[in-house]
Amino acid sequence: MAKLISKTYGEALFELAVEEQKVDSFMEEIQALLQILSVNKELGSLMNHPKISKEEKLHVMKNIFEGRIDSELLGFLSLIIAKDRYAQAEEILQYFLDQVKELKGIGVAYITTPESLKKEQRQQIAAKLLRTTKYQRMEMHYKRDKSLIGGIVIRIGDRVVDSSVRTKLDELQKSLMKIQLTE
Repeated sequence: MAKLISKTYGEALFELAVEEQKVDSFMEEIQALLQILSVNKELGSLMNHPKISKEEKLHVMKNIFEGRIDSELLGFLSLIIAKDRYAQAEEILQYFLDQVKELKGIGVAYITTPESLKKEQRQQIAAKLLRTTKYQRMEMHYKRDKSLIGGIVIRIGDRVVDSSVRTKLDELQKSLMKIQLTE
């Protein structure tokens, strides 16, 4: 359900930005806004508190952001508050950023390996992904997971390529379990 909410509102915000030709300015402001929200957890607690009225929440939001962010973006945040969707605000804003990256041809890849990769290995992976995808640029995120044993797991959006040794061992174990021994 949260995914549907973030998609619906994020899509509406993206369409507004495209229509108003404010994609770049919204992107910059939303990146800053996400940073502010991640640092100020008290604001999130206040905005999600059930005993604080919507009017008070709207007043707080206006006091903090009026004149600092685009009025249409502030209006959008007010709409989120009015519709009791502030709990999904970060997901909505992140969905917007994902849409902007897609529009600009920027792919986001999450790479998981059992050992840290050297700079040249990272460059080779990025180059290979650029050749095999539709993206002109890649935003790479690397993570180490020793339980993979060997190999690599690549996730771009909802696509996953898992060539880890752990997965291959799991698949081998499953197929061995299916074999019935006959006497």
